[in-house]
Amino acid sequence: MQKKNQLLFFLQKKRGHERIRTAVKGFADLCLATRPRDLLFKVVQRYNNIFYQTSMQDTFKHIGLRMALVEQLRKKGISDERVLAAVSAVPRHFFLDSAFAEHAYQDKAFAIGEGQTISQPYTVAFQTQLLQIQPGEKVLEIGTGSGYQAAILCHLGAKVFSIECKRKLFLQSKKVLSHLRMKLTILFGDGSVGLPSQAPFQAILVTAAAPAVPQALIDQLDEGGRLVIPVGNLEQQQMLRITKKNGQPVTETFDIFAFVPLTGKFGWNSTK
Repeated sequence: MQKKNQLLFFLQKKRGHERIRTAVKGFADLCLATRPRDLLFKVVQRYNNIFYQTSMQDTFKHIGLRMALVEQLRKKGISDERVLAAVSAVPRHFFLDSAFAEHAYQDKAFAIGEGQTISQPYTVAFQTQLLQIQPGEKVLEIGTGSGYQAAILCHLGAKVFSIECKRKLFLQSKKVLSHLRMKLTILFGDGSVGLPSQAPFQAILVTAAAPAVPQALIDQLDEGGRLVIPVGNLEQQQMLRITKKNGQPVTETFDIFAFVPLTGKFGWNSTK
């Protein structure tokens, strides 16, 4: 009890300091691993109230729904505690239209406009777990969408660059992530070609269905870097993880998923 009070008092008095943000995130990770729920609820809510300065509210109800979602993901095979901690901390309802807010913590994808979706939480957690992100790594996300996946990557301590090809979604996600005080770079453009000006990347995540693996993305991987990408037809795709070892790509195959199509030079060349 004394440690809990000290932590919450320290957090309240030292709000805004980057070291406190890091400390609280780490403490929440530890709480999730050991599962003292009451303390985790208080830490996460206080963290969100201080650092997520938006007009939206993150309540105990939302936190409880996120914890229930975490348990669902755990049962479905997500085992990386840091990924689960990120899901428990990031308020997914902030990234959805208010009409869907009550359903934000169901393990489902939802439409976000422009023919795009916010991915199912399991899909987000699965791809993130495959990336094996370490704090400080430079990560490229192709397909910002709602911004939720980018927020998860930021919570893991990655230096995130994210590209969105739909201007409306680019502007919306940039606004939400800015309100959440997430430190990342969001760009408008063709993500299928990657971001050569910032390469190499330790990890690249593609959140749309590709007809094939773009060589440009492999070229932009650092040695030991990982590319996670769904590849297949427009109906279903196989999740791949490609790791650059001794300058050569090594491919691993995983489950079957269904994503919206990747557009652009190395995508399905949609002009919509």
